[in-house]
Amino acid sequence: MTAPPASQAPALPPAVLDSLAVDVISDNVSDTYVSKTSFAVSEFANVVMAGATEIAGDTLLVANLGYGLRLRSRLGSRQHVLLFDTGTEGAIFIRNCRNLGLDLGEIEEIAITHGHWDHMGALPLAIDAIVGKRGRGSVSVHVNPGMFNERGVLLKSGTVFPAARVPTPVEMEARGARVINDGAARLLLDGHFYYSGEIPRVTAFETGRQDHLCRRDNSEEWQPDPYLMDERMLVANVRDLGLVVFSACSHAGIVNVCTEVRRLFPDQPIHAVMGGLHLGGVMEQLIPQTVEGLRPFDIRHLIAGHCTGWRALHALADAYGERVSQSAVGTSYLFDARAEPSAA
Repeated sequence: MTAPPASQAPALPPAVLDSLAVDVISDNVSDTYVSKTSFAVSEFANVVMAGATEIAGDTLLVANLGYGLRLRSRLGSRQHVLLFDTGTEGAIFIRNCRNLGLDLGEIEEIAITHGHWDHMGALPLAIDAIVGKRGRGSVSVHVNPGMFNERGVLLKSGTVFPAARVPTPVEMEARGARVINDGAARLLLDGHFYYSGEIPRVTAFETGRQDHLCRRDNSEEWQPDPYLMDERMLVANVRDLGLVVFSACSHAGIVNVCTEVRRLFPDQPIHAVMGGLHLGGVMEQLIPQTVEGLRPFDIRHLIAGHCTGWRALHALADAYGERVSQSAVGTSYLFDARAEPSAA
């Protein structure tokens, strides 16, 4: 466990937004039939609004391992568009954006959560598409130095199975992006979003995955990397609702994530948590503690996707009822007090 750095300055709070729209571009699950929250629109409806003339395989989206969102914020007459991770594979990312009718030329900045291929694999083609419309140097990519260690997984056989390398800052810049490679927290896009620094590991049970390894600085030896300290979260604040927390994979542990959000912004309620909770497979043993660990935060909406796992989703739904929903590719959400009158 690591305590919050003593020298860490108080967080500058993000601006209070009038609304925040979220489009799920990449996710593990495709399920247009899953019940939605009152402020969500399904994949079927979104592709029809984007111009599809029939429902067919090539008009729908492709789900695959990974996560990527488009976030559109509004404050008064000011609007910003941010890409939050990209997902696994470039051609699928581009197809999904096309079928949703998303204009990649609107994207001003990209916030990457951590250095895993299922969150950065589509990044090169995403940058190409954005730069092709906006021009070179017109999109910024936010990363930190720890994201670029080589990663691997230790199999039960004792073999280290390497993960695909993620695009480096040099490679991103060669494609025309501006790269902000800094480990510190920062506000993005006129303060519309808070992009965190290192997330302290403070709970007794969220101790990471012991089978995660890395090779730092191109060394020959694999080293344990259970904590993935390069992981970051993103926070927005919506008027009359509260904080919307985006945690793409929750390697830090979602209770640690919410604990850090509460420490950073103690006077704001956590209205929603959206992303992967990393409670599938070998992490299922943490489900009971995680379910109880989330209770004190009184989160109104848990929108779980990517690496959450079905057992965790069921356990959360059993505990919190309609506050819990399944994220699915192609779904869009609108966080706006006018869309959630009961939340105001």
